[in-house]
Amino acid sequence: MIAARNDFDVVVIGSGPAGQNAALEAAERGARVLIVEQEPQVGGACVQYGTIPSKTLRETALTLTAFQRRSGDVYKITRDAELSISSLMKRLNEVVHAHQETTRRFLEQANVERAYGRAAFVSPHTIAISNVKGVRSLVTAENIIIATGSRPRNPPNVAVDHENVLDSDSILSMTYLPRSIIILGGGVIACEYASTFASLGVKVTLLDKAPMPLGFLDPELVDYFVMRLKANGGEFRGNSEIESVDWDGISSVRATLKTGEVIKADKAFVALGRVANLETLAVEKAGLAVSDRGLLIVNDFCQTNVSHIYAAGDTIGPPALASSSMEQGRRAACHALSGKMHAGLGSLPAGIYTIPEIATVGLTEHQAIRTVGNPMVSRVHFDQIARAHIMASTSGLLKLVADERGDKILGVQIAGDGATELVHLGQMAIIGRMSVDTFANATFNFPTMAEAYRIAALEIIHKRDWKAGSADADGRNASRLQPGSNV
Repeated sequence: MIAARNDFDVVVIGSGPAGQNAALEAAERGARVLIVEQEPQVGGACVQYGTIPSKTLRETALTLTAFQRRSGDVYKITRDAELSISSLMKRLNEVVHAHQETTRRFLEQANVERAYGRAAFVSPHTIAISNVKGVRSLVTAENIIIATGSRPRNPPNVAVDHENVLDSDSILSMTYLPRSIIILGGGVIACEYASTFASLGVKVTLLDKAPMPLGFLDPELVDYFVMRLKANGGEFRGNSEIESVDWDGISSVRATLKTGEVIKADKAFVALGRVANLETLAVEKAGLAVSDRGLLIVNDFCQTNVSHIYAAGDTIGPPALASSSMEQGRRAACHALSGKMHAGLGSLPAGIYTIPEIATVGLTEHQAIRTVGNPMVSRVHFDQIARAHIMASTSGLLKLVADERGDKILGVQIAGDGATELVHLGQMAIIGRMSVDTFANATFNFPTMAEAYRIAALEIIHKRDWKAGSADADGRNASRLQPGSNV
């Protein structure tokens, strides 16, 4: 509830990852903060349609496939043709409730006030909040942070009906698992659902106009994803431009390519990007600039063209991951209250919850080449790790990227089971400015997946020593050939 006094230091619109962290950062700095959310509970769209539901379904798929694999195929898992989506997500309400309660408790402990309703600008410093009963109240704020998230972008040539052709808001409303599904897009959401459905025995066809999916990742990790998707019975088809997608009125969804080819499946899922939720905010009354893609334009501080209004998360566009949204929320609140950049530790990780997972932190090999010229890179395949054999998860890769001398750690890329957890060890090493030798000299629990870091570090040290030895040898040979030397 809004207190009697209606002026605030900071008003945050939206309570997803960006909004939560903006509010907590502002409160920690002593500000009087109000967070406005149009849903009854905090957490944003990720609680109802995004991160929580999709990862709950993924975890069930992962458990089912891992159980048979780790039992050495002693136990066989067969899929019921009439298996319902809801039966695979019986824990969803429990997971959602736990997340919402944790978020609510953090906000209460920080004395962040909450308002339930839809926000809209009245002026650059004034927000109107309308509740479900139509009651309208006004609040003013010195600073405003917009974190209203996004919704699916459905192009006009794709007939989304939320029954046969679905988007990310309706994909989990399917009653039963389909036998086959066409997935449009090559981004994070498309790839996560593609691998989940393939692991559940659905015939997946992933279509995208780009030659490869997940174009922002290290190409080796992308190749790994495509290989695992194929191994699970899925298919990626790049360079596929869509003419139209519709329901044939009888039994199938049709995806017609611009080449004239028609691909059919039981269902289709559209994951062709997101649109920022700005349409009810009346941003024009605040004088905010919006890009031609419908995103709020911000600078490095997440500050809009109106100096006291900030934006974070999906409202400002890619990468639109929870980790980046959290950092953007903190950055916005910090600059709003101090005029300085948030003293973040940098090196934000990115986690892609495909099956198996993909994670990255710091520089990729290609980025390091552009930055330092000739980085030292080591690769450890999971079949080199005892723990991976015990877990029957030997398909995977960890890449360690170091500077030219093989000393400073620049980045880590991982593909395989547990990648999104394992990457944090690399993140801490980068933040702590640890050398490659730290991993080589550390004693790890045995057997663990973390041993991959030690193996990778030893490989870089071997390359470093070989390079140094070659340089010494070249130096000795050169000295022998100097004028006056005895050859």
